[in-house]
Amino acid sequence: MEEKKITTTSGIEIKEVYCEPKSLEQPGDFPFTRGIQKDMYRGRLWTMRQYAGFSTAEESNKRYHYLLSQGTTGLSVAFDLPTQIGYDSDHAMAEGEVGKVGVAIDSLKDMELLFKGIDLQKVTSSMTINATAPILLAMYISLAKKQGADLTQISGTIQNDILKEYAARGTYIYPPKASMRLITDIFEYCSIELPKWNTISISGYHIREAGSTAVQELAFTLANGKAYLQAAISKGLDINVFAKRLSFFFNCHNNFFEEIAKFRAARRMWAEISKSLGATDPGVQKLRFHTQTGGSTLTAQQPLNNVIRVTSQALAAVLGGTQSLHTNGYDEALSLPTEAAAKIALRTQQIIAFESGVADTVDPLAGSYFIESLTDEIEREAWKYIHIIDAKGGSVAAIEEGYIQNEIANSAYQYQRNIESGERTLVGVNKYVDNESLNMEVFRVDDSIRELQQAKLKTLKSERNNEEVASVLKALALSAKTGSNTMPFILTAVEAYATLGEIADVLRKEFGEY
Repeated sequence: MEEKKITTTSGIEIKEVYCEPKSLEQPGDFPFTRGIQKDMYRGRLWTMRQYAGFSTAEESNKRYHYLLSQGTTGLSVAFDLPTQIGYDSDHAMAEGEVGKVGVAIDSLKDMELLFKGIDLQKVTSSMTINATAPILLAMYISLAKKQGADLTQISGTIQNDILKEYAARGTYIYPPKASMRLITDIFEYCSIELPKWNTISISGYHIREAGSTAVQELAFTLANGKAYLQAAISKGLDINVFAKRLSFFFNCHNNFFEEIAKFRAARRMWAEISKSLGATDPGVQKLRFHTQTGGSTLTAQQPLNNVIRVTSQALAAVLGGTQSLHTNGYDEALSLPTEAAAKIALRTQQIIAFESGVADTVDPLAGSYFIESLTDEIEREAWKYIHIIDAKGGSVAAIEEGYIQNEIANSAYQYQRNIESGERTLVGVNKYVDNESLNMEVFRVDDSIRELQQAKLKTLKSERNNEEVASVLKALALSAKTGSNTMPFILTAVEAYATLGEIADVLRKEFGEY
């Protein structure tokens, strides 16, 4: 079948790729500067994700069905803070936080409600979860089994990137070495049981949100990626098998060309890093990544300006060759996104995909003197950081020493000073300010959510087989102690309706807290 011609509105045919001068590298070829696929978006558009999760599983489920009805092609799940740090909703530490910044998940029962009416074999789900990633993944697997899904066809991503938690975000539980062990347990388990699952999303997003520069985001993320590869290799795993399911998660900020160049440099650098550690399979050498527009760039002042910021950032991510994209709601500096804000954020992606023409040819900015030079320069500066981190013994050592945290803090401080001095312009904040009163609907989660979750936990514990729960938790403790892969034991515990907090507590007791 002849491929349909793509033309401009004037009837000018657009080629799949433009390669003048001839020295320009081809898309889909090592080191993948121009994209990881030969045809990029001509073959398949990026996955359009919307990040959602708040209150109870039932409420989040309604938002998922709404987003799917509006054309979202992948779900991204946000979890509340107690879930992220391994506390059930009835724990004293959970007070005031249940369901606030994401959905509260205490047990498999909540996971069943979260995805009610959603076929896990037909959607891809991305779960932003780190310290408790093995537990949430086990719940997802258990639910897929209940739905009768073929586990070899289940696809999605867990963030599972603990190194950036120590460096930039803070939702860690266990010491670094124990956390690295849990991560490599997931790599090993999924390479056999869930071959299409992305076992880690190595995140620069939160490094950037904490205040890093674009170069630092790139360098620290890839250095962390290198540490994960080395940890898995030292466990005896084959890089050409487990590393096919590694993916990355980057931020996209306001400097349009710098962001595009950052993504191009990232592909080139990861190809070199993975190859240097023994990867011969192109599937491992290709850097696959999700992008989210920059949360910290959104302003509470004149919030509708954020629609323009998000559009510019989304366009940069697409021109940079992202595989998956989340666009923020314009009201997110004020609250969780309202339904209206989530819808316009999704429409932004759809307009870029179907109306702008940027998806019609591969790497449209290649060959631009500016873009090519900026890509080279960002790469050069990022390698300098990676060499410093390598000299310190790698990411884990650099984090334990506080080097990465200090570099990020210094950049954040400098950026804030530049805004306050007016050296950098932030429209509506330090220039073109008006004093209009803010008359916007904002989204609030009620504290009564905690009582609902507590009642659910009470019912669960009275109905489940508590002797079985005690037995499976004991087996999990033994596996943590002896060094065997913890994933099958976590899965058994989840299926017996042990709670997230109970499972995390077993591991706390064995590994200690950081």
